[in-house]
Amino acid sequence: MKGEIIMSKKNFLKITTYAAVFGIIGGMSFEGVTYLSDKLINKTAIESPGITENQAEDKGTDSNTTENNNTATNNVTTVSSSNGVSDVVEDVLPSLVAINVTATQTKTDFFGRTYEQDASGSGSGIIVGKDDNYLYVATNNHVVAGANKVSVQFYDDKVYDAVVKGTDSTADIAVAALNLKDIAAETIEKIKVAKLGDSDSVKVGQQAIAIGNALGYGTSVTVGYISAKDREVQSEDATMKLMQTDAAINPGNSGGALVDINGSVIGINSAKYADTEVEGMGFAIPMNTATPIIQSIINAEEVSEEDAAYLGIIPGKEIPSEYAEYYHIPEGVFVEDVTEDSPAKKAGIQKGDIIVKFNDMEITTTQSLQEKLALLKAGKKVKIVVKRSDNGEYIEKSMEVTLGKKADAGTASNTPSDNNAFSGSNNNNIPYGSGNSFSGNIHGNQFSKS
Repeated sequence: MKGEIIMSKKNFLKITTYAAVFGIIGGMSFEGVTYLSDKLINKTAIESPGITENQAEDKGTDSNTTENNNTATNNVTTVSSSNGVSDVVEDVLPSLVAINVTATQTKTDFFGRTYEQDASGSGSGIIVGKDDNYLYVATNNHVVAGANKVSVQFYDDKVYDAVVKGTDSTADIAVAALNLKDIAAETIEKIKVAKLGDSDSVKVGQQAIAIGNALGYGTSVTVGYISAKDREVQSEDATMKLMQTDAAINPGNSGGALVDINGSVIGINSAKYADTEVEGMGFAIPMNTATPIIQSIINAEEVSEEDAAYLGIIPGKEIPSEYAEYYHIPEGVFVEDVTEDSPAKKAGIQKGDIIVKFNDMEITTTQSLQEKLALLKAGKKVKIVVKRSDNGEYIEKSMEVTLGKKADAGTASNTPSDNNAFSGSNNNNIPYGSGNSFSGNIHGNQFSKS
């Protein structure tokens, strides 16, 4: 019995000794594997931040794979590479400009006397296109509204005069054109057209970089994240769906670029929607909203007075968004009256209709309607969407209108009534759509320094 007990103790000692040895060996193996894996992962993160488009092409990777790889490695690039943002900025800067404007303002002194005074302002812009004759720069409408003179300062600090080719006050977008023959060859070599991105594919939480001419001091860069998409923001003219970011956007940044980590422009910054009582809430116009408007302005032909387009409506008072919401009325241009035998009349537009879209672009003000007509020649066919009251409900109707000539304007079928809640201040039959799209005559918002 005693021998059995001794043997059991020996067996116990053997077992515990073996366990200790195997435990030490196993622990060393685990630590070794962990150490090696950490070394390899850190090395990969530092030396291989992602697959660029050029690398993907060299490797024969298809575009879908490249997009997925870039998306998957964006976080690694941002965290592990201290040069990530600076490299993006360096690549984007040749596509950005500073915009300086002058305007004449009418002021009133202490004694009630009025006088005119020149004022200056500044903003930012993005080079969005180039053809055989012109270079095109996109910016905010409120940057150039009311300006007598517009000048553009490029990446190499050279300054050139520009004219406003067209605007969309509702979307707060404008395009300035510069004659290529006036720009020095050295400047053209240093600048480039921006890479426009897809704002619909942007995700909340994605990194964003705001670049612009903050306060007119020169190029500034702020970094943050996309805080929200399709954020409804009320302006003095309309309600807009904007992209929200916590990257600081200050006066002077207006018209500048909000870019992603790949250097694609995903939005046009707007300090117009900033609030001094709030921090970390900047807004940008999504590129998928801005691009069709920019393209329509760039593609517009130069329109002479003789070829100016004519629609043939008398607009009533505009319907502010708060009225539209309170009274359940569509936001748009109220048709106070329609001219007999006009293009509008022939197409079926009626008194009391509310014009809400023009060639698939939203219309909220009479100014925005005129801006779009000013880009078109007589004879062009356009698609107009109206909302018509039918027993208290508004029914959407779409119609094709062939624009007439300004010289063909007739007389309205009825005189607008001042008793109508939406009677217009315009009691004369003034046809919509006049002027040269290159005249630089900007209708609209009071001159702003932002």
